Amino acid sequence: MDASEQARRLSALYDEVLGGGRVPGAPRPLVAASWERSLAAAVDPELDAPPVIVDPEVLEAIRENHPLRAVLPVLRQTLTTIADEASHIMIITDAQGMILWREGASDVKRQADRIALSEGAVWSEDQIGTNGMGTSLAVGEPVQIHSAEHLVRRIHDWTCAAAPVHDPDTGKVIGAVDVSGPLRTVHPAMVALVTAAAQLAEGQLRVRMAAADERLRARNMRHLMALDGAPGALLTPSGRVLAVQPLEWLPDRLVVPDGADRIDLGDGREGLIEQLDEGYLLRMPGTPVRRSRPSLRLKLLGAGQPIAVVGGREIALTLRRAEVLALLLLHPSGLTAEQLMLQLYGDEGNPTTVRAEMHRLRTLLGGGVLDTKPYRIIADVTGDVTDVQAALRNGDLDAALDLYAGPLLARSDAPALRAERDELDATVRRAVLDADDPDVLWRFAQTSTGAEDLEIFEALDTGLPPDDPRRPAVAARLDRLIS
Repeated sequence: MDASEQARRLSALYDEVLGGGRVPGAPRPLVAASWERSLAAAVDPELDAPPVIVDPEVLEAIRENHPLRAVLPVLRQTLTTIADEASHIMIITDAQGMILWREGASDVKRQADRIALSEGAVWSEDQIGTNGMGTSLAVGEPVQIHSAEHLVRRIHDWTCAAAPVHDPDTGKVIGAVDVSGPLRTVHPAMVALVTAAAQLAEGQLRVRMAAADERLRARNMRHLMALDGAPGALLTPSGRVLAVQPLEWLPDRLVVPDGADRIDLGDGREGLIEQLDEGYLLRMPGTPVRRSRPSLRLKLLGAGQPIAVVGGREIALTLRRAEVLALLLLHPSGLTAEQLMLQLYGDEGNPTTVRAEMHRLRTLLGGGVLDTKPYRIIADVTGDVTDVQAALRNGDLDAALDLYAGPLLARSDAPALRAERDELDATVRRAVLDADDPDVLWRFAQTSTGAEDLEIFEALDTGLPPDDPRRPAVAARLDRLIS
């Protein structure tokens, strides 16, 4: 049966079923159950468009923090070209059915706009009735909805296939991948295509989760080691067990209520829970804890105030103190007073000035953070600049851009830091340009480094779709940079 004949039969079935008539046959069980849910939610089959459409600023905030943002490149690579060729559009939603991203053929997007099949609209079953993405989210599996299988009559000219995407950490559905197009473009392979795309996205998320787990272990294993071999475990923020010291039995995941200091281990035992900067430490009652080294986090990127966080205590840094700590962070084996002097002042410095500053800095940060002979950081230290460098080395550009707030100590004239700053900016910029991804370019363009970069905005001008809402801003900035 061709698509047109199938659509006619479905339309006749639709009119009879919703009109209360008796007809031979019935909708597919999947569709019948979806109609029942949609009608129970008071969805009007004569509805024009989904009633919930969020403000663009709200949409951008949701997109910025959504986990599927990190896998947009793989979804584009898998779906967009095929969608273009088949006169379809690719759609990505969140778990509530809100359309976060939409890409594909321009003429199809214009048709989609007439039914608010566009970014910011909520296409859940309880808002717009039976549809590919909404029904896929409702049942938690891939679906294809064709023509009059949609509950709302105005969508009968469309066909769509969608598959849910699951969080590899919690297993919960975090969104859906959908391919939609005009009725004439129906293709049986679309379900397999969106299913493969969703699986690829989940695979990418799993790789990112493994990298995040490794970072969490590296930064927090000291807390488990401080138990001196006594039973305990290191947990992720979601309660997943990452590392264990001898416990008779422990599930793979524990439920950690907000603010809890004790949790049920599931077998009658009770554990003590301690919140860390990242995740939790689980230990048994009565376990002695050996004092561990203090933690130090340095925030040195961007135009804002440099910050040191010592054991959870936030300390604003003067430029000179931030410069000293930046150099010690970048030289973990340590620097002498003379080496620090050269890197801060060049040949015009004085080691005595450096020693006086180090004395004041040690007093400010407290004991166990800085050592002498040579000067070095002995706390468990992390920093935004070194995290960006590590992400770039690992090829994780998305994580690097999450952390890259701008140049390293932009106001610093210290010779060594100028060189480090220029190298980091150039490395991030090159990775962004090589990615050839408009969303990556746009993210970099929002930093103080990218905002004045003509080549970045020329690449955006070339790469953004003609109807992308960011085009006017790009054109205005190009005019300013060129003039």
